This record gives sequence, structure tokens and C-alpha cells, in this order.
Amino acid sequence: MADGSGPYDIVVLGGGSGGYACALRAAELGMNVVLIEKDKVGGTCLHRGCIPTKALLHAAELADQTRESEAFGVRARLDGIDVPGVHAYKDKVISGLYKGLAGLIKSKKITVVEGEGRLAGPGRVVVGDQVIEGRNVVLATGSVPKSLPGLEIDGDKVISSDHALVLDRVPSSVVILGGGVIGVEFASVWRSFGAEVTIVEALPHLLPLEDESNSKLLERAFRRRGIKYELGVRFESVKTTDTGVVVTLENGKTLDAELMLVAVGRGPVSAGLGFEEAGVTVDRGYVKVDEYCQTGVPGVYAVGDLIPTLQLAHVGFAEGILVAEHIAGLNPVAIDYDGVPRITYSEPEVASVGISTAVARERGHDVVELSYNLAGNGKSKILQTQGEVKVVAERDGRVLGVHMVGSRVGELVAEAQLIYNWEATPGDVAQLIHPHPTQSEALGEAMLALAGKPLHVHN
Repeated sequence: MADGSGPYDIVVLGGGSGGYACALRAAELGMNVVLIEKDKVGGTCLHRGCIPTKALLHAAELADQTRESEAFGVRARLDGIDVPGVHAYKDKVISGLYKGLAGLIKSKKITVVEGEGRLAGPGRVVVGDQVIEGRNVVLATGSVPKSLPGLEIDGDKVISSDHALVLDRVPSSVVILGGGVIGVEFASVWRSFGAEVTIVEALPHLLPLEDESNSKLLERAFRRRGIKYELGVRFESVKTTDTGVVVTLENGKTLDAELMLVAVGRGPVSAGLGFEEAGVTVDRGYVKVDEYCQTGVPGVYAVGDLIPTLQLAHVGFAEGILVAEHIAGLNPVAIDYDGVPRITYSEPEVASVGISTAVARERGHDVVELSYNLAGNGKSKILQTQGEVKVVAERDGRVLGVHMVGSRVGELVAEAQLIYNWEATPGDVAQLIHPHPTQSEALGEAMLALAGKPLHVHN
């Protein structure tokens, strides 16, 4: 394909969030782009990550609402979970988005090459027997579920998130190894569908990267939902039996279940792709880059889960756009990773942007903080959800972080990211009128209180 059309401006290796965003932005900027993808454009996020898991979580929410409907005066009965029906709904969402994305890429005149690409040197990518040349190469090969040393994922009784997304039944019981976002989201889904769930997390809290107060609120909510967890204890071994698995922890405790989900994170796809031979620095599988996602090799960039930044689709989008604009000479602003919104779509949701109280103090800030309990928020009362909005700010200064727990709070983080990224003070936000009754008022009330003029807050 490359022969006859001369070298491309950009060769993108991988069509996931980072890769396709880069290709789309580069095409908008008038560049000649080729996108190489061995599977389907959309990558992990669309096919095995964000979209399918959130579809399952929505089905789980409906199951919970049906089960609890009497509390709202609505008589409904939950007859059970039709797993093929859930998958049909999930797959319909994915295929609609996939068709739209494929059409968009085609409309931008981006050349798509199907196959596994390999970096053969600066400006050269090999796909099968074809050599594709470009003035710039963007590595966007993504990530896959990882395991622990000596722990084999068999796809049957010891599974990864990839297997969990196509599981043909609701397991009776599951041990989830890892209390990060993936583990917590699957725990939420399976519990809503009726499974007995236990999470094992080596660190002291679920969602250990979140503000500790949020983690504790989530733990309390999970306890109410009957989701069990073992915190601050390491996994030792797993043995498969006729009926399932026996999981042994380092403290000697054993857990029996039908399945074990290994959710200890995702590792970059970088081995055997010619990166190091081409001079690209790789550390523990991750490609090393500067703030503009440039590797040490001129004209070679890397984005998304392949580099050691937040493994989030929206970060991939931002990095892809940044690279396209950098190559085009637009002098884009580097990404402030603290300013990236983070959401765990469990029930309740956990959403945050900016830094935690602990990190703020480590960085030498004189911190003030305020937690607004959702019990005082009318819409949250209507939804029968519990949680809080916690704001971390500099004394007499800007907001440094917003950390939230509760149903639907993921939708509130859009405003929170504007507050953080535009360096607003609580007083700036206190002047803005939030609509009543909405959950967004909880954010407004927290800012009013921090600005010294609390409304619905018990002092």
C-alpha cells in the first residue's frame, strides 16, 4: 500500500483509543495517515474494556432497581438474569459504536492496514511482507490483562477480565484478585447478578489510588451490599478442583469459589515488536517518552497504555491528539495528568480529579478540606444513594482535588475537572448557581461551605 503513495506523514501502529485518536486528528490537520491494526479498530476500550463493562454495569443497575423497586412503591419481580440477553444488549452497543468509528475513519481517508505490525527502524513498519514507511511512527500497541508470577490464567476456572466479559453464566461465587478499578467493577456486576463475591487486595484499601476517605466509603457500601473483601493480605496460591477453586492467602486463610478473576492490572504490549532494536527505550515493558510522548528516537512517538501514564481511554485520546498536533507543529500544551478525571463505575460510583489530601500535604500545600454528605442533597435522597463530595483546597487558594462517592457521581466529575483545571477557588465556584434538585448541588454546597457561606450544611 505504501508503495506508489510515497512515505506517509504518520504510521500509527495500533487502532485503539490512542492510535485512532492520533490518526483522526492528523487527518483533520491534512496529513497522510496509515493505521495498522491486527484486530478491530476501537481496541481494548471499545471491545474488551470500557464499553462492554459499563454495559454490564448498567444491566446490573437495572437488576438492583428491580429487586429494590418495592421501596419506591413500584411492584416488580426479578425473574433472573438472562445472560445471553445481557450479552446481546452489550454486543449491540459495541457493534453500533464500532460501525460508527469504522465509518468515521473511512470518511477521513485514513488508510487502514489489517495485520500485525512490527517496528523495523525509525520510519519503517513491517506488516507481513509489506514495508510501510512514514516520516513519523506512533506506537499505540496497548495493553493486555496481566497476572502474578507463577499464576496461570487458564480461561476456565482462573480467568481474566477478557474471559469475564464473555462468560456464559452468572457464577455462584467468585474470588476477585485485585481491588482496583477492574476488580471493583466486576465485583459490583456479579453481586448485582446474585453471585457471592470476595475481593482480595494486598494493599490496605479497595481502590488504593483514590483518596482514603473515598475508599472507606466504598468499602462500607460494599459491606452493606454483601460484597466481602480481604484487605492488606497477599494471595499465595490457587488450586483448581472439580467444583471450582480453592484460593490460599498468605495469612493461611482459604477461600472456596466457582471462579477466580485475576484483576491485578494490565501490562503493556511491547515484547517482540522491534521497539528496542530500533533504539526505543523500554522499561518493565513500558515505552519511555517525554511530555510530548516522544521516544528517544527522532520521529517515533508512543501513546496510551504502552506508556507509563494513566491507563484510561480518555488519556489515550488526549495523548493521540497531542502527538498529531506536535507533529503538525502546533505547539500543544503538555498533559497535566493530575487534571484527568478518574471514575470507577461500581455501585456506588467513585469519581475524582486532582490530588488527594495526602498527596497535597506531601507536596507542601497548606490544605483545607470539606466533605459534604449526600444525605443533605435532595436528588441523592430521591435516588436513595449515600456518599459524599470531598473537596481539597489550598488555604485561601485554589481547589486541588475533588473526590466523590455515590450513585451517578461519575457525571459530576466533568464540572469538577473544570474547577481543578481552571484553577478555580471555592469562592469562584460559590458564585455559580447549581440547579435544584440535582446531585450537582452537592459540589456547589461543598464550595459554598469552603468559601465560608454554607447553606445546607451542619457546622
